[in-house]
Amino acid sequence: MKNILITGGAGFIGSHLVRLMVNKYPTYRIVNVDKLTYAGNLANLKDVEKMSNYVFEKADICDFSLMQAIFDRYKIEGVIHLAAESHVDRSIQDPFAFAQTNVMGTLSLLQAAKQAWNGQWEDRLFYHVSTDEVYGALKPGKELFTETTKYDPHSPYSASKASSDHFVRAYHDTYGLPIKVSNCSNNYGSYQFPEKLIPLFINNIRHNKPLPVYGKGDNVRDWLFVEDHVRAIDLIFHRGKIGDTYNIGGFNEWRNIDLIKVLVKITDRLLGRPEGSSDHLITFVADRAGHDLRYAIDSNKLKQELGWEPSLSFEEGIEKTVKWYLEHQEWLDNVTSGDYQKYYEQMYNKK
Repeated sequence: MKNILITGGAGFIGSHLVRLMVNKYPTYRIVNVDKLTYAGNLANLKDVEKMSNYVFEKADICDFSLMQAIFDRYKIEGVIHLAAESHVDRSIQDPFAFAQTNVMGTLSLLQAAKQAWNGQWEDRLFYHVSTDEVYGALKPGKELFTETTKYDPHSPYSASKASSDHFVRAYHDTYGLPIKVSNCSNNYGSYQFPEKLIPLFINNIRHNKPLPVYGKGDNVRDWLFVEDHVRAIDLIFHRGKIGDTYNIGGFNEWRNIDLIKVLVKITDRLLGRPEGSSDHLITFVADRAGHDLRYAIDSNKLKQELGWEPSLSFEEGIEKTVKWYLEHQEWLDNVTSGDYQKYYEQMYNKK
């Protein structure tokens, strides 16, 4: 049995990856390490929690001795590292937390892997999942981020992720640790914490609450369906080149204001309201500090080398996503209320 450690596996992207790996690879033991901060929710994994090849460990990746123990206990052979603080607004308010988790947490895992594998690199891999925000901002036009784009982070979040990327590559160059890195665009889909734009706005439309839009809504993002993202991670993990970087994007750019109007129409329709009747909820607010104008990923390397491409059009993906949140209102209400955190606090305090 191959032992794979997935960090942040109770989060949005992580839970989708855990589900894929547990179901697709019955001969792998998937060890999910998650601190269960506000963004981690084991309800995201109810369908796999009793699978024989799945193990959950509540742990902080910054706890180096605990990471050493987990590597030893489970004889970890591969790491897919997703655990991170990821919300830009939170990073502006508390940059120390982002540096601690994203930089020092990554360093803790790298050192634990290096010590556990001790130069025996065959069939070992440390795969680091990063973001397109490390590249900075693009001007309007056709320019895209490629794997060789110069790093130019503008927020504490993107600076912390850029630093973690550099540490991963440094461990490869200095010690020979087998690594791979991927940088992805904005993800959307089920189980996303409702501080992020799409689930937040679906929930606000549902409750007739304001839809706060930064600036004029002109900022452009490339949107990637989360299930397509984890398929790409699976491909890169198994078939990508050691020491290489792969960009994962949706070939799908939207101005924020245009995306929001599409969300309003779909959500209104699925709620049985006239399409666009919630447009009045759109409220323009002061722009975010250091707000990058445009991100757009060139995924052609991934497509040409490994044959990956998005499986759904954005229209199909966003319709599927809105339906999921409206059909899982209990999950959404539980997450929004914070009740799930109280449950985990009680459960693990007993232990």
